[in-house]
Amino acid sequence: MFKAKAYSAASATSPLTCTVIPRRELTDLDVQIEILFCGICHSDLHFARSEWSEFMPTVYPCVPGHEIVGRIVKVGPKVTKFKVGDLAGVGCMVDADLSCPLCQAGNEQFSPTQVGTYGATDKHLNLPTYGGYSEAIVVNEHFALHIPSNLNLAGVAPLLCAGITTYSPLHHWKVGPGQKVGIVGLGGLGHMAVKFARALGAHVVVFTTSPDKKDDALRLGAHEVVLSRSTGEMAKQAGTFNFILDAVSASHDVNSYLHLLAPDGNLTLVGAPAKPFPVTSFSLLLGRKSLSGSVIGSIRETQEMLDFCGKHNITADVEVIPIQKVNEAYERLLKGDVKYRFSIDMASLKSE
Repeated sequence: MFKAKAYSAASATSPLTCTVIPRRELTDLDVQIEILFCGICHSDLHFARSEWSEFMPTVYPCVPGHEIVGRIVKVGPKVTKFKVGDLAGVGCMVDADLSCPLCQAGNEQFSPTQVGTYGATDKHLNLPTYGGYSEAIVVNEHFALHIPSNLNLAGVAPLLCAGITTYSPLHHWKVGPGQKVGIVGLGGLGHMAVKFARALGAHVVVFTTSPDKKDDALRLGAHEVVLSRSTGEMAKQAGTFNFILDAVSASHDVNSYLHLLAPDGNLTLVGAPAKPFPVTSFSLLLGRKSLSGSVIGSIRETQEMLDFCGKHNITADVEVIPIQKVNEAYERLLKGDVKYRFSIDMASLKSE
């Protein structure tokens, strides 16, 4: 076991401050990664403030961060996937029983044995797993990902969560040329969905409540922008979409978007509103429409997403901050005051 600097929260109401955490020594199949950048996900804030205690209890002190990009500095003796000096990424998973049926099918993200990057238990240390607001992390090589060398690393970090969260459903529902795709909400998730859908060759329409976001939506790759509060604009789009990705976490009327689907169209939720919302049966029955949800993706799919980003030069739009501004970033995140993700330059941790 060795010690690493990190930023952690001591309680649900405490700010994140500098501390030292344990990391395990490498096993045969482990890699040690020097963390260069770590994105800030809204999930980090929920976890640090124990707002998801019903299904993900927070054990303090906690270290958030599951959008990790860094460089391999050590490898275990049986590692074949990486060598020292390689760029590597880590997302929301760091371990699983790879012999279970779901893992064998290439769906580690659904495995009941999945170990989260933070808030789970490291079976080697019998301690909580600690996330990427740290100078280093050790993971099994299977859960580390190759990073295309042509991409800006600060913008790559959010791909490990926001990127795969939006790429996976677009990939699953076979979005491509000749399809009309709607993206609901233009935030951290939505802006990635626009980039991916455009690169996949679809006709992309962004739905937003804010007229001020129109120019940015077009810059990111949207062909059209619809103000969702305008009944006239919404009515013109009725029955024309093959697929809609809903990235809004606030309460809203999902039936108004189901109405926009063409027959056999699908609406997938990646946002997570706190309260249940009603879905009228006729919104689905008329046109054999479907409503589904999605969260992250497998290791194989995440690597495919990163390779796709390398080919199409896609990264997240980020504001790079030092670790010392992480608490301020949390407050700004609550206000939606970022375009479109924060990425922490972990070199700033060296000064602590």
